[in-house]
Amino acid sequence: MTEKKTSGDDNTVFVGRKDLMSYVLAVVTQFNEGGVDEVVIKARGRAISRAVDAAEISRQRFLPDVSVKDVQLGTEQIEGEKGPVRVSSMEITLGR
Repeated sequence: MTEKKTSGDDNTVFVGRKDLMSYVLAVVTQFNEGGVDEVVIKARGRAISRAVDAAEISRQRFLPDVSVKDVQLGTEQIEGEKGPVRVSSMEITLGR
């Protein structure tokens, strides 16, 4: 999950291994240039803490009129080297 967007998920930011500010920029850009009222930040596993940081930095420093609308927690099953592995996942919905 290192992509910022995929087609069909125009208001979604997928958090992976990139620099934290890359995701903050993606969130701020979605709100300012994308013309959307909600942005969903998605992350799995070790990237969850980076997703929380990106949401909080975006909200506190750059988008004071944006708040956390919803947080979804879950577990996804993915194929690992030794078979199926369960990984924690999180979705943070930011909105005006």
